[in-house]
Amino acid sequence: MSTKSSCPLTIIITTYNRPQLLPRAVRSALSQTVEDIEVLVVDDGSTKPVDLPTHPKLTVLRLPVNRGLAAARNAGAAGARGRWITHLDDDDELLPCFAEVSIDALLRTREPRPVAVISGLEEVNQHGDVIETHFPPTLSRGSFFGFADIEPRLSFFSKQTLVVERELLRQVGGFDESLAALPYTELFLRLNQVCTILGLPVVTYRQLVHAGARLSRDRSRRRSDYDRLVTRHRNLLDAHPKLFAAVALRQARALYAFGDVRGALVGLAQAVRCEPRHALRRITPLVLRAALGRR
Repeated sequence: MSTKSSCPLTIIITTYNRPQLLPRAVRSALSQTVEDIEVLVVDDGSTKPVDLPTHPKLTVLRLPVNRGLAAARNAGAAGARGRWITHLDDDDELLPCFAEVSIDALLRTREPRPVAVISGLEEVNQHGDVIETHFPPTLSRGSFFGFADIEPRLSFFSKQTLVVERELLRQVGGFDESLAALPYTELFLRLNQVCTILGLPVVTYRQLVHAGARLSRDRSRRRSDYDRLVTRHRNLLDAHPKLFAAVALRQARALYAFGDVRGALVGLAQAVRCEPRHALRRITPLVLRAALGRR
């Protein structure tokens, strides 16, 4: 049995060589309206160790070598004291209500347990202007979060706001450390099979849109991660052709947006093979133009 004392929520911030961005994320985590929280910064082997002002709620865990985002998040979860945990990217920030809104929803929900919660996310530019707002759906246990049919006004784009019981995350295996660009996509496929995902119509998270590197925009890593995701979940995907088509279409749309037309066409062809009617009904105009060679 663990001897470490617990708190309601641990906010894990993984970081690597971003000293100019990290302090803002840390300040937002420490500014929560819930007093009893832990902020755990995981320094994923930065060239220069993280240097932050001391704070009673703040702990820094330094990894000796760079292990990658998923491994750093798993290391943070292993060292967390909270009953629930969440993850904050070092270039984003939490609104002060994040912890209070999330924990209150988890304690009050009438959904059958286990339940995890996600909330609304704002994309903002470097001037703080809101570019787009995303509100998540609620999907019951056994659903396919990220690929189910949802109302047009809702979005799967706020997975970063996930608050989940630390023990449940451990039971499902945490983040897949072989994935760089699709760690949340893959995790939610596993998590939603055993856990209801409760979506809240409240904005709690701000994602900074900037020109810097984001793993989710790395098309070579996205291609390799897609192959690993399909391999890992082959039995599930083969048993649910509509899901397989949705996964392939998501990949096609992303690769087309990155300028990889050939990769997009491969994903499109795979989607059509899996479930022709579903795939053709959901093809976006951009992907369709790529398929017809109208660039």
